[in-house]
Amino acid sequence: FSLTQWKNYWIRGVLSLAMISGFFLIIYMGPVTLILVVMTVQIKCFQEIITIGYRVYHSYELPWFRTLSWYFLICVNYFFYGETVADYFGALVQREEPLQFLARYHRFISFALYLAGFCMFVLSLVKKHYRLQFYMFAWTHVTLLIVVTQSHLVIQNLFEGMIWFIVPISIVICNDIMAYLFGFFFGRTPLIKLSPKKTWEGFIGGFFATVVFGFILAYLLSQFQYFVCPVGFNSETNGFTVECEPSDIFVMQEYTLPAVVQNTLRWKTVNLYPFQIHSVFLSSFGSLIGPFGGFFASGFKRAFKIKDFANTIPGHGGIMDRFDCQYLMATFTHVYIASFIRGPNPSKVLQQLLMLQPEQQLSIFHTLHSHLRERDMLPPAAAQAE
Repeated sequence: FSLTQWKNYWIRGVLSLAMISGFFLIIYMGPVTLILVVMTVQIKCFQEIITIGYRVYHSYELPWFRTLSWYFLICVNYFFYGETVADYFGALVQREEPLQFLARYHRFISFALYLAGFCMFVLSLVKKHYRLQFYMFAWTHVTLLIVVTQSHLVIQNLFEGMIWFIVPISIVICNDIMAYLFGFFFGRTPLIKLSPKKTWEGFIGGFFATVVFGFILAYLLSQFQYFVCPVGFNSETNGFTVECEPSDIFVMQEYTLPAVVQNTLRWKTVNLYPFQIHSVFLSSFGSLIGPFGGFFASGFKRAFKIKDFANTIPGHGGIMDRFDCQYLMATFTHVYIASFIRGPNPSKVLQQLLMLQPEQQLSIFHTLHSHLRERDMLPPAAAQAE
């Protein structure tokens, strides 16, 4: 290797360690900091992709392109974060009258804001640039879909418990590092033409290393309430709380091993956290399907003849270059939670009940009371009177 190559590897390695250290620091600082960081990353990724479009079509001087792009970003963020506030901060909304108005008409206000931007776009159309303007309109909306929507899913995962935020992100980071190391030392067979440096050896080695890493990380984090409890809002302290009785998937359970394994290892049972089993599926996706987010990004950059999305991080490129796989992983995690993990959330139900009118609350109380008595879950009224 030349001196320049070793210098690039050194810079890349040092900055990788710095970013991993920063990741641990952000986790230590808590949910509020994590949300702010996700928003910052989202804005930077959006800016990098929109800038590429602006550079490609800059010579055409399309009117209002960047202005409208940022306006639509604001509109979409207002919609998504407004939905989050209504879902998870019901007590706060109920207490503040202006927030009650915004929560009640949130979707109408969001649509009105978007409609204003839509009309601005139509008014900005210039006869000689119709096709290019519609190209850029589509460019902006696809960018919003890729970046903003999936950033919102990252925050939704965070509210399910910090473990659902930390483990998927760590899995992608681990796979990226281990695939690079296996490819560097053992790589011989090219994997895909879009990324000539990727090899089958790195892909397969990264998979097995990531599954082991995810399994161990899941075991370590499942022991701490701070990581496994859903992130909630405490109206008394006006702050986030992570206190709860851990759900079943974070409670150690005994599993009987298959007969073949029993005969080989001489073990009949093994104690595991159920989340460790879920981590195997998350790791498998992150190492087998997750890299396709990177391949997609590589194809996008090749289409516009650029090496990186930006030069924000020396040796790594732009922020989007680091998060191309993370967004795909976040979407899978959200779908996985919704499909296999999440049940009814009592705190969200309670928040919605508190937003109802008093007579509606009484009606629900009487209905629930009758239902519980019919199932013999409450003593009869006569026994209560005695």
